[in-house]
Amino acid sequence: MKEYRKGPVLLRGRNVPTTSTSERLLDERNRADWVHGDPWRVLRIQSEFVEGFGALAELGPAITVYGSARSAPDSDEYAAGVEVGRLLVESGHAVITGGGPGCMEAANKGASEAGGVSVGLGIELPHEQGMNEYINLGIHFRYFFVRKTMFVKYAQGFIALPGGFGTLDELFECLTLVQTRTVRRFPIVLLGSDYWGGLVSWLRHSVAHEGKVAPHDLDLLRVTDSPEEAVRLATAPHREA
Repeated sequence: MKEYRKGPVLLRGRNVPTTSTSERLLDERNRADWVHGDPWRVLRIQSEFVEGFGALAELGPAITVYGSARSAPDSDEYAAGVEVGRLLVESGHAVITGGGPGCMEAANKGASEAGGVSVGLGIELPHEQGMNEYINLGIHFRYFFVRKTMFVKYAQGFIALPGGFGTLDELFECLTLVQTRTVRRFPIVLLGSDYWGGLVSWLRHSVAHEGKVAPHDLDLLRVTDSPEEAVRLATAPHREA
């Protein structure tokens, strides 16, 4: 049977191409469809990792702050986010957020006004939010999983302000990584007991009660109403190292 090797890929039978890779590369009649194919996407993904690692490699101690893009500037959670950002900078940490409005903007604002490093990791969405004005180090990503890697890789702890699906997704990914010991244990703090209390109660009385997680897994979460305590809990392991 006829064989054709395309890099590490072995092709036989009907899968053998009728033209060579070099021929297709040099054919000026080819359309631009190839830039949307999966092999090209791999290079784009690789480039996003390289850009992210390069931009954040010398960031130093940092805490990632999650939270809703829909929180109004006059809300209590926005005010708490500003305070968290300020306190984190005063504790010697950079602040990492998703770069958008709402709680993310609040944390970036607090960090920027305190003279610290205010990082925004944005994402390409159909309805563009754009980077908030308080970011002094911003990176824009195409792929959620690359962006989420940066949230985790360069942070020593996490603080979650009230948020929606995006915040919950990021929160549970952090919990899963720590619970499965995929990464070292780091603090995860939920700010706002009224908002997060129902979720924690469900985790305890339904999920843990039915044996879907171990009771001690819930110790990975700390809930507080105090921005000062949230920052203390999130940064304590780094200070004690």
